[in-house]
Amino acid sequence: MDKLRFAVRKFDPFERAMEKCWAAYQELYPSDMEIEFVPLDLEELTAAFFENQGLYNGDWDIVHINTDWIARAYDTKGLANLDLMLDQYPPEEVECAWPESLQALQRFDGQVFGLPFHDGPECLVFRKDLFDDPQEQSRFHALYGKPLAVPTTWTDFLTVATFFTRPEDNLYGTVFAGYPDGHNAVFDFCIQLWSRGGDLQQREIPVKLDQPLAVEALDFYRGLFKESRGLHPESANYESVQAGAAFARGEVAMMVNWFGFASWAQIDAASAVQGKVDVAAIPSAEGGMSPSLNVYWLYAIPEGSRHKQLAYDFIRFAVGRQQDKLLTVEGGVGCRYSTWYDSEINQMIPFYNKLAELHDTARTLPRLANWPQIAHIIDETVIAAINSEESSLSLLTKAQKKLNTWIG
Repeated sequence: MDKLRFAVRKFDPFERAMEKCWAAYQELYPSDMEIEFVPLDLEELTAAFFENQGLYNGDWDIVHINTDWIARAYDTKGLANLDLMLDQYPPEEVECAWPESLQALQRFDGQVFGLPFHDGPECLVFRKDLFDDPQEQSRFHALYGKPLAVPTTWTDFLTVATFFTRPEDNLYGTVFAGYPDGHNAVFDFCIQLWSRGGDLQQREIPVKLDQPLAVEALDFYRGLFKESRGLHPESANYESVQAGAAFARGEVAMMVNWFGFASWAQIDAASAVQGKVDVAAIPSAEGGMSPSLNVYWLYAIPEGSRHKQLAYDFIRFAVGRQQDKLLTVEGGVGCRYSTWYDSEINQMIPFYNKLAELHDTARTLPRLANWPQIAHIIDETVIAAINSEESSLSLLTKAQKKLNTWIG
């Protein structure tokens, strides 16, 4: 029997939400069509889409695609233009469903190639129970002569991370996603650069790495791993989901990670920190500004799909108010205003209404068709910094020479 094939970002809350969403869709619109959900990690998704030509050859009918890959998919004509279907059968309350920050990156030449699935700007995620504990506050003040507070600078971040690191209790100050998957180390590097007032783009140069603030950013980030000051020992092996899971197991006091992992840890029944989570702005360097990163997930239809109309019908249903809220209840992050300000959601996740302010400071990655290749070079550079003694300036200078072949 023919079936829809859906490449799903591998993450338990996503997988549960998609299964329940399809069941609800089938109740309203019964059919003999089956669906096959195929959960894939980040590297597996990119390989399935591009190296294995899955966007073009009919392997997939629906995909979860990240906004930092979508320019490549658009440039290679891998995604279906949704405009005609959107005009004929628009999603529920489409005019006021989502903020512009969740609609811009999938729009090319005025045409739409995806609909918002999962939001999650990066933020500082922390354990309220630890920061609010009178004994911890007293101990911190005795050691450092100042109150225990959620850090707003990277200097304070290191101090607090060191304070909460107690390997004998399987507790560490922080965790980073240092696994070389071409994504998370790149995101962390960009956040370090932005928080120092820097930018990847320098005038007419779309990506410039050999600059003083980039050296400062890389020096700080590699120092976290080399000096192991407060860092979870598995950080070099974790990607973002695994880092989020370590936080949910109660092994970490705070982390810079996606908002979705905060909401997941807050509500998941298996979370050791259920009901004890909060979020804040990401720290900055002295005199810098707190940044965030706006990378989000989309529903999209590959150009090679043989079931485009049915795929769109399901996506249209999935982005409605009820299913967007369901995603949040399962541990994802809905994208609709209606979910952000839903009273039940904000009772479950008291910090949920902070999403809007995080979007106010969120930056985006360069929207370049060859960004995946550029990101791979940055990722290699960051990992080399962690694993070698070569200076950051030397590594970034070499990386810039490689980048120049991609950016002309």
